[in-house]
Amino acid sequence: YYQFRGIGLLVLPLLLSASVQPSMIVFVVIYGLDWVATVPPTAAICRKTFGADGSVVFGWVFAAHQLGAAAAALGAGAIRDATGQYTYAWFGAAAMCTIAAVISATIRKGAPAKEPVPVGVA
Repeated sequence: YYQFRGIGLLVLPLLLSASVQPSMIVFVVIYGLDWVATVPPTAAICRKTFGADGSVVFGWVFAAHQLGAAAAALGAGAIRDATGQYTYAWFGAAAMCTIAAVISATIRKGAPAKEPVPVGVA
């Protein structure tokens, strides 16, 4: 999914124009579905890997994602101020998506977390 985002971000500057074209509507729908597609698997991975603490871990993953989004928005604004355009910000985001895709592809499956056994139960 991350690589699809990266490809989308590379295509985006070509689709931007003064008016909304049908190609932009198609891009928005596909890109939006791609973003949503990663949430359920991420929640499932957190639950499978961390067991009962999976929901807390997912909360931290989600919070970290929001901090990254804020930093990306700040960075894109700085790039826009320096260059007068967002093109380099889109390309930078595409590069980060490519890096995320490569890193994700190298993750090995681990053993699922074991549920804790209650202590002192007769």
